[in-house]
Amino acid sequence: MNLDIYKNLNRGIESTYINLNPIQRGGVLTAEARKAALEFADGYSVCDFCFESRVDLVQNPPVRNLTADIAEFLNMDDVRFTAGCRHAKWAAMHMVTEPGETLVLDSLAHYTSYLAAEANQLKVVEVPHSGYPEFTIDPEGYAEKFEEVERNTGSLPALALLTHVDYRYGNVADAASVGKICKEYGVPFLLNTAYSSGIMPIDGKKLGVDFLCASGHKSWAASAPMGILATTFEWNQQVFDKSTIRGDWSGRGFTKKEVALFGCSPVFGVPVMSLMASFPSVVERVKHWDEHVENARYLASQLERIEGFHQMGVKPTEHTLVAFESLPLFEAAAKTKKRGYFLYHELKKRKIIGIQPGMSKSFKLNTFGLSRVQIEYVANAFIEIARKYDIPVEDEA
Repeated sequence: MNLDIYKNLNRGIESTYINLNPIQRGGVLTAEARKAALEFADGYSVCDFCFESRVDLVQNPPVRNLTADIAEFLNMDDVRFTAGCRHAKWAAMHMVTEPGETLVLDSLAHYTSYLAAEANQLKVVEVPHSGYPEFTIDPEGYAEKFEEVERNTGSLPALALLTHVDYRYGNVADAASVGKICKEYGVPFLLNTAYSSGIMPIDGKKLGVDFLCASGHKSWAASAPMGILATTFEWNQQVFDKSTIRGDWSGRGFTKKEVALFGCSPVFGVPVMSLMASFPSVVERVKHWDEHVENARYLASQLERIEGFHQMGVKPTEHTLVAFESLPLFEAAAKTKKRGYFLYHELKKRKIIGIQPGMSKSFKLNTFGLSRVQIEYVANAFIEIARKYDIPVEDEA
């Protein structure tokens, strides 16, 4: 074994580059979270004073307060922490559905939504999107699919899932309309807010949500793996149902342990403490969501000055995650030694990182948390690269 390769690990991304990675912008730690991460880096570090056998009930550090405050922040009634948003989706499905029942979800859902359904032996029915170039989800598609499922199976779906902001185009779905339709049909509603809660205002009850899952490491400035599962009083007893094992061969019982969380949320150290330390900043930053969106729109307008560049998804964008079609770069790539990787290297030379290596025909990025000066620098870098490869750029209006 060469153990030397594990020494002196240094990432150096956030301190050296402008990072546009779509899955990382909302998870950049605050200074307070970085300090907390060092303090609580040991495994089980929040369990020094655990008297209730569950992390969510620990009072020192104040994890119990955090669960209540996040529930209030999301306007939900009860919250638990999970090993990522994907675990939260699995847990909700596992506790409120039965194998063989049907889940209706949007066709832009993250792959983990499908895997969570598969793991729970659910049938999946998709609500289609509108196709190129906007890829929107029509809320009425849920009503149509509910009725289709009832005609085909004799029962309404056991659960509906909507991806609030999809990971491919950054479209913000009309969650309130889907929530209203779910209430009309009596179908429980699970909202995946991996790319929304923590960076933009979310009111679960206003949206008609029964279950809300979130990603701490994508959008709440927390270390991975960190997920949040929120629900209402109507469902919390069922979703957070406790073990029925009251005594095994050794006489032990586990009646305080919640089944869907494997007894205790698996976020015993850095994940939950980084979330806690960042939470005051998260509460503040969602108030400035409009400013972040305006910055993303500015960048999109500047990149569309490059001939052949087109923003995909809803225009103007309603989110900081933005996707672009960039055929001229794809054509330029064929003439370079690095082929499709040339864009990655051209950007990296300019201290910009986060565009997936190998992408040139299309790409996506996220501007959340970047200053206007940084975004202007990024825009100028793309224009400079375009001109270097003889791609026409429209004069600024």
